[in-house]
Amino acid sequence: MVDDMESLEKQIQMLKKELIYTAKAFGINSNETICCSQKLDQLIIIHQKHGVRVK
Repeated sequence: MVDDMESLEKQIQMLKKELIYTAKAFGINSNETICCSQKLDQLIIIHQKHGVRVK
């Protein structure tokens, strides 16, 4: 479980960076940015269901 949570946290951190890049490159209302944001939301929800705070 710890390895899974660490992997999930790494994925969240990577998606946060991708979201920032995408928003700067394409704008906050672009399909690319919205899609990335939705993926990040899904991972954060999974993380929260396990009772651990997102950094």
